[in-house]
Amino acid sequence: MGTFRPLHEGWTLAATGPVDVGVVPATVPGCVHTDLLAAGLIPDPYLDDNERALTWIGRTGWEYATTFRWTPGAPGDRVDLVCAGLDTVATVELNGVELGRTANMHRSYRFDARPALRAGDNELVVRFESAYAYAERWRDTLGARPNAYAEPFNFIRKMACNFGWDWGPTLVTAGIWQPIGLQTWSGARLATVRPLVTVEDGFGRVEAHVEVERDRADGPLTVIATVAGVRAEATVPAGERTAVVSLAVPDPALWWPRGYGEPALYALEVRLGDDAWRRRIGFRAGRVDPAPDGAGTPFTVVVNDRAVFVRGVNWIPDDVFVTRVTGERLAHRLGQAAGANVNLLRVWGGGRYESDDFYDLADERGLLVTQDFLFACAAYPEEEPFAAEVAAEAAEQVTRLASHPSLILWTGNNENIWGWHDWGWQRALAGRTWGAGFYHRLLPDVVSTLDPTRPYWPGSPWSGTPDRHPNDPAHGTTHIWDVWNQVDYAHYRDYRPRFVAEFGYQGPPAYATLRRALSDDPLATDSPGMRHHQKAIDGDRKLRRGLDAHFRPPCDFDDWHYLTQLNQARAVTLGVTHFRALWPVCAGSVVWQLNDCWPATSWAAVDGDGRRKPLWHALRKAYADRLLTVQPRDGVPALVAVNDTDEAWRAAATVSRLAFDGARSATSAIPLDVPPRSTVTAPLPPDVRTPDDPRRELLVADAGDARAFWFFAEDRDLDLPAARWAADVEPVDGGVRVIVTARTLLRDLTLFPDRLDPAAEVDDALVTLLPGASATFTVTAPSPLDPVALTSRPVLRAVNDIAVGAPPAG
Repeated sequence: MGTFRPLHEGWTLAATGPVDVGVVPATVPGCVHTDLLAAGLIPDPYLDDNERALTWIGRTGWEYATTFRWTPGAPGDRVDLVCAGLDTVATVELNGVELGRTANMHRSYRFDARPALRAGDNELVVRFESAYAYAERWRDTLGARPNAYAEPFNFIRKMACNFGWDWGPTLVTAGIWQPIGLQTWSGARLATVRPLVTVEDGFGRVEAHVEVERDRADGPLTVIATVAGVRAEATVPAGERTAVVSLAVPDPALWWPRGYGEPALYALEVRLGDDAWRRRIGFRAGRVDPAPDGAGTPFTVVVNDRAVFVRGVNWIPDDVFVTRVTGERLAHRLGQAAGANVNLLRVWGGGRYESDDFYDLADERGLLVTQDFLFACAAYPEEEPFAAEVAAEAAEQVTRLASHPSLILWTGNNENIWGWHDWGWQRALAGRTWGAGFYHRLLPDVVSTLDPTRPYWPGSPWSGTPDRHPNDPAHGTTHIWDVWNQVDYAHYRDYRPRFVAEFGYQGPPAYATLRRALSDDPLATDSPGMRHHQKAIDGDRKLRRGLDAHFRPPCDFDDWHYLTQLNQARAVTLGVTHFRALWPVCAGSVVWQLNDCWPATSWAAVDGDGRRKPLWHALRKAYADRLLTVQPRDGVPALVAVNDTDEAWRAAATVSRLAFDGARSATSAIPLDVPPRSTVTAPLPPDVRTPDDPRRELLVADAGDARAFWFFAEDRDLDLPAARWAADVEPVDGGVRVIVTARTLLRDLTLFPDRLDPAAEVDDALVTLLPGASATFTVTAPSPLDPVALTSRPVLRAVNDIAVGAPPAG
């Protein structure tokens, strides 16, 4: 029916503004920054404070140009120039003829190229206006709107975080960021296929909604669909453009999220003559249960009629320059999510609609996804041209993602309804539009019309109804940010939320990441590069506040780095375990954030170079299928067992009160019988839960492979012994095995092999050992590591190797 010819070769780039960079080779798909970097014309924007010197790029116009040869096909063939993604405000010219203009990074464009194409050589030019110039012009025309940052990202349909965020740099891109090419076809083609998949009465049902584009084909057209050995067809009547092909698959294997079963996938094909559309689908029923109960309004994800406790993480673009995010990189990153026992990723609204590669991987791995529409932390104008652009963008993306069983929810925006209520917007707006019409009318209408199989939620956070505060923890979804911004992380326990869609705590990236990105010598908390790569308002002060609440002062940068990473892990662990212990009142914990887009001090568990921080290891433990945790109940510690499996958890738990030297003061045996997908709370006897000396004692709870610790005071107030251990290093394939035997209590023992080799990784972290106990760490490394350095400070650390009374770091 047709062919697609990519036009990805021979491109050049030149500035159209006052800046002259000459003519440089361009990579398509790509962007201006990566082309200038490859040409050696700019320094790496991610290193030191180079970002500051590159703001001119976003304020400059740019021209991409290429030439290609074209040989006409059959008379009457239709030839379209297909632009899958242009970033952002572009004029497209072929042989000097303007084919069209674009103003939305988040949608594709198709132009009839026939009037401008010629046999032989052709010149294609895509000319980009400065994103700043466009956005500021519309801001001045429509009137300013409140915004979390002093940037005009709410006046352009472009990835908002390009304009900087509290974890990301300001690098405003331009370029051909998705494939571009010529499609030749004749008669009719498949314009869109939108499969709506449901499960009912033992059948998997597919309604394939097909839209065709005609060019001289006015008669009836036959559309054929096949899946799982079932075939059906439908007719597009003469002169019409749409049809629905319905298929029923008896007793299909269902698609299940991680931990509930296999994510079964089936190949679906839809054909119109020789034109074929192919995707994999999964048969599953998904919904959100918001039925009010005695505790408020729940927000429970239900898949195939089974309630799911969401063990989630927030996802941001994995690189500012998104064309560098390959399928292989996404596979690694989603593998890291699964390795941390995550079952859901929330695609945040200040980035992009994630790629087909991302969603294919999520489908395969059983990772649920919630996708925000792209509005974040600002008031957005609803006037034209934005209303039409948002409608077109939403329709395209809902249609594109309809086949993916991993996508469980569409969300209208990130924090904008909350912002309108609490951030002083109403007075600043003075009656101007701010996005409410998008979130409460346009977007839900698009979803209900194009994909009624999926729920829609107006915002994150959102309490379920306009007459309630949008961030009421007792209703719907909530974001908890007062903890990071204002109070100690123990205050997570003040909340009994129904679903936490955002919460988190900062920590620096891996040491090897810092050393690659920063030339500071020495590294210090206030060295120039460290300051520049901390984008959060008062971020360093908040990190220090968190340390002061829990630890003695660090004596140097190495102590600071270890303790801030540890404090991040502890803060998130406390929140996650508290929320999980509240199940089914709380039905989800979505940590901010899994990943980073550049090397920075941030809330991420995996840093900008892809290295796992201690937080990642903490998540793996806190999100384990079976969790044993000690939680305060009525002011005293109690044992909570969380069983997020389909089998009952029956075990004899032992809870002991121990001195730091290992001597037992009291022990209690507690039988556990935890039904599937349930929690059980067991009180502890007074002699176990009550210390004789809170500075020198702890609780240890064991049930099979599960273990939990409880200390009766903060580390700064504990009389921890000076850390002593013995360590043996043994070679293994691909690295070494490090066996550490505790001579004293060792709290949160962690190995940092990247300090010796940036490519080295360890399989575990944050291990607390009682005297005489051992832990084994497996380190993978491409080259030999010095055994002495590997088992010494600052590579091998424990809380109790921090010097008492040492001066602060930096």
